[in-house]
Amino acid sequence: MFKESIKMSWNNIAHNKMRSFLTVLGIVIGVSSIIALITIVQGATGSITSQITKLGANKITIQAAGTPLKHGLNDKDLNNLKKIKYVDGVSPTVSGSTSIICKNVTKENVTIQGKNEVYFKSEKDNIGSGRGINIIDVKNKSQVAVIGSEIAKSLFLGENPIGKELIIKDRTYTVVGLMKPSSGFSMGSTNDVVIIPYTSAMKSLGIGSITSVDAYMSNSKKSDKIIDSINGVLSEAFNYRKDSFNVFNMQEMLNTMSDITGMMSLLLAGIASISLLVGGIGIMNMMLVSVTERTSEIGLRKALGAEPGRIQLQFLIESIVLSLFGGIIGLVIGILIALIASIAIGFTLSVTYSTIILAVGFSVVIGVVFGLAPARKASKLNPIDALRHV
Repeated sequence: MFKESIKMSWNNIAHNKMRSFLTVLGIVIGVSSIIALITIVQGATGSITSQITKLGANKITIQAAGTPLKHGLNDKDLNNLKKIKYVDGVSPTVSGSTSIICKNVTKENVTIQGKNEVYFKSEKDNIGSGRGINIIDVKNKSQVAVIGSEIAKSLFLGENPIGKELIIKDRTYTVVGLMKPSSGFSMGSTNDVVIIPYTSAMKSLGIGSITSVDAYMSNSKKSDKIIDSINGVLSEAFNYRKDSFNVFNMQEMLNTMSDITGMMSLLLAGIASISLLVGGIGIMNMMLVSVTERTSEIGLRKALGAEPGRIQLQFLIESIVLSLFGGIIGLVIGILIALIASIAIGFTLSVTYSTIILAVGFSVVIGVVFGLAPARKASKLNPIDALRHV
């Protein structure tokens, strides 16, 4: 019986090709809009999240401008931060912009960053060749440098930069490492940067204190407790002037971003759902017309003993088939739109099972909700009144 109902429903849909196509079109537009928007938002969010994670989801960033009496942090403050429980290491960053000379070629406005061995221990995957700064370099204020990929291209095109020399502020530095090309946020890019020991940078650039520090956590789940301890150390260092420093947790940024993108996804899906509503109304309209056109058929079937439930089931299946067919086409079109967007914007396309279930589920629900009323109307027709149309 169920197979017969499906067959009869499909035959009726195929018999009215143009009307069925126009009815399905609303579902196709609605489902494809929802799938495309959700997939694009998820893909873009995943790309941005991965870039933020690369900046360090396991670290806490400290910006300490200081007070008129004490500008920035010193080595004693760094040691106090190192002693905090669950802090795996502390990496200060001092930076400035100056010109560098290599083989009598001067490159202007190059960013010089001073870091320590903790940075290269925690970000070891960023080294393309050679080595990073080690603890001996920091203690001895060694004149060694790790350069970014763009610096290497502009100064040592076609050459291995390891072992070559650079002149920074009248001091000769030996290149000991090359950073891998980085992408994403400019604040995290090392492509156009020369990194030297922070102790050497303070001396070469004439910097007297440290205003930026990264504290790497051994257990990111304890971030709240670590931040409280950091606030305590810094408050004491700056005579309890809270406006003298700021503490940022990358994990909090990730959580906030996740909340924002989740709300955006729901908002966009809600807007796109209007198309589904229109498509559902289209299905209901077609089914009501179909019931009117097939009044005599319904009366004849009832006269021959067809139960109202079977007639209702047939029309309901017809509505679901139309909606489901539109949902599948909409899913394919939505994924194609998202694929084109991913190529244009530059993020990795990821289609989840939940997205597929959403498309199919929406289609079935629309078919049931908007097909139920016409199906019930067909099942309640009086056989005598229906047969008058024969």
